[in-house]
Amino acid sequence: MTSKEKMIAGEPYIASGDELFKERQHAKVELQKFNLMDPTKIKARNKILKQLLGKTGQRFFFEPPFLCDYGYNIEVGENFYANYNLTILDCAKVSIGDDVMIAPNVSLFTAGHPVDADLRVAGWEFALPITIGNRVWIGGQTVINPGVTIGDNTVIGSGSVVTKDIPANVVAAGNPCRVIREIGEQDKIYYAKGRKFDLHEEKS
Repeated sequence: MTSKEKMIAGEPYIASGDELFKERQHAKVELQKFNLMDPTKIKARNKILKQLLGKTGQRFFFEPPFLCDYGYNIEVGENFYANYNLTILDCAKVSIGDDVMIAPNVSLFTAGHPVDADLRVAGWEFALPITIGNRVWIGGQTVINPGVTIGDNTVIGSGSVVTKDIPANVVAAGNPCRVIREIGEQDKIYYAKGRKFDLHEEKS
C-alpha cells in the first residue's frame, strides 16, 4: 500500500513522500487563491472550494481565511457556514452535516502522532475521521480531536477541546469537553434586555 492508501485506511503512514506532499501543495495553492480573492467574487470563490473539497451542498459559505491539508477528505452538507480562520487537517475523512454553523478560529484535527518520541521523529502519523451531525453549532476557539463524532442539534461551547464523542441534542463545553445539559423546550425561548421572545412565533 502507498502512504496515501494507508492514510485513507486509517493505518500508520509516513506523510513526507512525494505523492502526499504534492497533494498538500496543490491544496495550498488553491486556498491561497481563495483566501486572497476579492470577497465580492463569491461564485468564483465557491468554485475553487467545490473543486478542492470532496463534497459540498448547493449552499455553503466559508469566510476566509480557510486552511486544510488536502481538501478531498472534507464533505460539507447543505446550508453550511464557517466563520473566519477554520482549519481542518483532513488526513482522514471529515464529514459535516446540513445546517452546521462554525464560529471563528475553530480547528478540526484528524491527524495524530505517536507519543513515543522515536516513532514520532521517524515521521510516523495516523489519522482518524471526524463526523459532525446535522444542525450543529461549534463555538469559537474550539478544537476537535481525531476520531470524534458530534451528534445532531448539539451546541459546543466556545473554547472547548473535544476529545471524545458528544451525543445529539445537548449543550457541551470545557477542556475536556463534557455534556452540560440536554437541549429542551426552554431553549425555544430567547431572553434579551429583560424581555422574552418566542422566536418560533416571530413574524419578522
